[in-house]
Amino acid sequence: MSPARPNRPRVVVVGAGRLGGALALALAAKRWSVRVLARSEEGQRRVLELGLKRASESDVAQARVCLLCVPDKAVPTVAEELKPRMARGAALVHCAGALSLEALGAPRGRVPGSFHPLVAVSDPRDSLAGNSVAVSTRSRWLREVLERMAKDAGLRVLRVPEKHRAAYHAGAVLSAGGVVAALSAAVEAFRVAGISEEDALAALLPLTRSALRSVEARGLAAGYTGPIARGDSGVVAAHLAALPAEAADVYQPLSRRGLQLVEHRLSPEARSALGKLLK
Repeated sequence: MSPARPNRPRVVVVGAGRLGGALALALAAKRWSVRVLARSEEGQRRVLELGLKRASESDVAQARVCLLCVPDKAVPTVAEELKPRMARGAALVHCAGALSLEALGAPRGRVPGSFHPLVAVSDPRDSLAGNSVAVSTRSRWLREVLERMAKDAGLRVLRVPEKHRAAYHAGAVLSAGGVVAALSAAVEAFRVAGISEEDALAALLPLTRSALRSVEARGLAAGYTGPIARGDSGVVAAHLAALPAEAADVYQPLSRRGLQLVEHRLSPEARSALGKLLK
């Protein structure tokens, strides 16, 4: 039977990049014992600039949790490098959304887990609070530790079954990179209208934020607006005629998805007309 672990065990964050720095700062602010393991001289300087403490070999050996904040492709290699340096029974946790626990390799006496914050971190000093984190582990004690970690960082916990990790990660990508890709098509449409990218983004970003606020307040279907929501096939036909082919290729599938959200409140005639346009 495993011995009881403290609520805030010793943590080593492996990697001094944006996410590693943000997690280390968030945990240190809540009095976790945190050290950061950075292999490059630049990373070591960054640790000190952030006011964090560098991890020694002794820190790695004494850590109860090692958080791997490294590129996805580096996870298997870094995990194998760390295992001989860690105590048996310690947890090895990656922060990669697309990878399963199997990416950590054979446990060899270590407890595998994953902790993937759903937040685009552009600077280590960015706050993680108000976002969510996907947690996966087969260990009860590690789940409790990771959920405590999430709570202290202000993150809402999602438990993701391993067999559905790819679907989860695809949804996360669509909500971030997918939105940016859709915005790029919108900027292309504005270009056809003679509007520069700078002016287009200045106009479109507030519009996008207002749409997200509507969804947050009223849900997906009620928050969806525009000609599809009004059943206005004439406007949609004009859009398709005006758009360059690449932008139309984005407009059509997104509009079909929008139609699915609101078709329950449209007339049969409007649904039929929009459906034919958006084939």
